[in-house]
Parts: sequence; C-alpha cells; structure tokens
Amino acid sequence: MNQVRVALQATDPLSQAGLASYLRSRSEVVMLRSDDRAEAEVLVVAVERLAADVITMLRRWAAEIAVPVVLVTTEINESELLAAVECRVVAVLPRLTVTADRLVYSVLAAAAGGGVMPPHLVGELLKHIEQLQREVLSPNGLSASGLTPREIDVLRLMADGHDTNEIAGKLCYSERTVKNVIYGVTHRLKLRNRPHAVAYALRSGMI
Repeated sequence: MNQVRVALQATDPLSQAGLASYLRSRSEVVMLRSDDRAEAEVLVVAVERLAADVITMLRRWAAEIAVPVVLVTTEINESELLAAVECRVVAVLPRLTVTADRLVYSVLAAAAGGGVMPPHLVGELLKHIEQLQREVLSPNGLSASGLTPREIDVLRLMADGHDTNEIAGKLCYSERTVKNVIYGVTHRLKLRNRPHAVAYALRSGMI
C-alpha cells in the first residue's frame, strides 16, 4: 500500500502534537518533517480561524507547493470558506470533531482528488456556485465548466470520433465556424491539439 506523504502545520503546540499523534498512529500516511513540506502530497493545517495572515500563508503555499489542504479549524464563515477553497483547501474539519479516523479519512480523500466538508459548508458552496452561474457565467454565455454550449457540443462530437466536416453537418455550422470553436477552446485552455482538448474535457467532466 502506498503511503500518503503528509506535512502538518498548526498555530499552537497542543494542536501540533495532537494531530501529529493521530497521523503517526496510522499506516496509511507518513509524516514529513516541517522543513520537508515541498515533498508532501497533502498539507494538514490547524488554525483557530482563517485570519488574514493565515489566508496569506495558504495562498503562498498554494503557489509554491500546489497540493490539497486539509483544514482543521474552530470556526469558519462563508467568505473565509471561499478564500480557503481558492487556496486549495479541499477538506474542512471542525476542531471539536477531529478524531484519528476522521483526519486520516480526510487526508486520503484529499490525496485521491476528493474532498470532505461539513453539510452546512457544502450548502454555502452550492449557493455561491449558483450565484456565480446566474450573475457571471450565464450573462457571458458560459457554463460552470467555462465552456459555451457550442464548445461543449463540438467537443462531444469530437470525442465520438467525428471530423470537422461531420461536426459542421450535425450542428448546421460552417467548417470555418467549427475550426474557430476548436481553436478558441485549445487556445484559451492552453491545449496542444484536438485529442488533448477531448482528453482534457473528459478528465474534467466537461463532456
């Protein structure tokens, strides 16, 4: 079994010691030294709350290390949650509910590309996404994926193996329009070619 490499950062010694004890007690993870943070697959960060200096720290780590973060905190509000998500926080654990099982489960979920959020925080995120769709994306003809309906239709047909002429016929577009759509997607998302665009869209769940 592959162990997940975890780095831990807590703002108080008691939390540092307690969470480290939880992590070291489980075979699924391996604790790194604090100065080996760049080698981590997941960061566990424990704070009382997301003050401005904590968010600054998380932003810096997100830029430098770019690994998912499991956040242990006493309290967090909606605006702090959105800032945390921007800093690669994928799991939030209320401090009073943390156990070794919950912590390790969250670490493993983060390492696998998943996330763990209390139900009320999930609701806040969904409300924010709905607002973003309504006020920003829809007025600009975009979906939550960042693609227009036309781009999604073209990518789906490309994924089914159709060439430019066939796509144009099925969608009643000119071949030039189809080529422009494909160029727009690959250029905006910095993709190399058509197969790369299809693979990216499939992996990202866009189509």
